[in-house]
Amino acid sequence: MLVLGIDPGSTVTGYALVDRVRGRYRLHTAGVVKTRSKDPTPQRLREIAEGLRAVLTAHSPDVVGIEAIFRHKSSESALRLGQARGVALLVAAEADLPVFDYNAMTVKKSVTGSGRADKQQIKRAVVMLTGQEPDLPLDAYDAIAIAITHLAHARHHAAVKRATS
Repeated sequence: MLVLGIDPGSTVTGYALVDRVRGRYRLHTAGVVKTRSKDPTPQRLREIAEGLRAVLTAHSPDVVGIEAIFRHKSSESALRLGQARGVALLVAAEADLPVFDYNAMTVKKSVTGSGRADKQQIKRAVVMLTGQEPDLPLDAYDAIAIAITHLAHARHHAAVKRATS
């Protein structure tokens, strides 16, 4: 199962494609879609959509894991994050991909063992879990962590689906 992890943001949206082979997480690619904060919001959202569509076209993932919004410092930043997240959800829906939401605490706990880990701790854990340390922005490492979280929870999702079918 190839998972596209997405860490949505209005200026930097991280993405990563990860699968698991023989119990080891394998990073296929990761990066960020960057927008300029001085550009109008509709243009930035279009750039995020175009960037994510290009990733989907190039890699054909099976499923999407995305960070859920549960709390934010200000209502304005939560709104901007929600807009970027909405664009990512739309792009996934256009591709008919199942989407799974993970809150930040779940992602942190899944990859580091602590729900209060900072971005550097997440990066170190991702490097340990994948055996790779690409030169990437921390938002891309967050996306890798989201993809790993989905892979770690995939058996649970499959059991729930079987139970409700």
